[in-house]
Amino acid sequence: MTLTGKRILIFAANYYEELELWYPKIRLEEEGAVTVVGGVGDKVYHGKRGSYPVTVDAHVDELQAKDFHGLVIPGGYAPDTLRRYPKVLSLTREIFEAGKPVAFICHAGWVPISAGILRGRRGTSVGAIRDDLVNAGMTWEDAPVVVDGNLISSRTPADLPAFMKALIPAFR
Repeated sequence: MTLTGKRILIFAANYYEELELWYPKIRLEEEGAVTVVGGVGDKVYHGKRGSYPVTVDAHVDELQAKDFHGLVIPGGYAPDTLRRYPKVLSLTREIFEAGKPVAFICHAGWVPISAGILRGRRGTSVGAIRDDLVNAGMTWEDAPVVVDGNLISSRTPADLPAFMKALIPAFR
């Protein structure tokens, strides 16, 4: 159990990408981490495909960045909702500024854009938000995973194996 004692925050809102939330959550727990799913209102969220609802552990307003060793932001349409919550953005910024891993995949790049943490950094995403990331000052790369310091990003669910191979050691 390489991540025993680590607490990892995962954001959730309706229409999250199921694989991008559940695959990291399960893999991190297999490694011994405690995952905490933070939501922005509802107690249960449904994925964009309508399967595998997730029950949140806490509302983001109840959470503090100091209590976590890192953050995972799944994609789907949820990031468009998440980025509208000041507490989501402050948690993202505080975890990032503390040098802890901030991982995002697919459309999840919208959250770190709105948190203002991407200028001068490298990363990737689904192609649909490439321009958004570039306009926020990030150097975009078409790669399965990009690690730039404590930022870890991937493009799509197909990249989840590479994403997790980068993520698990970063949380150690």
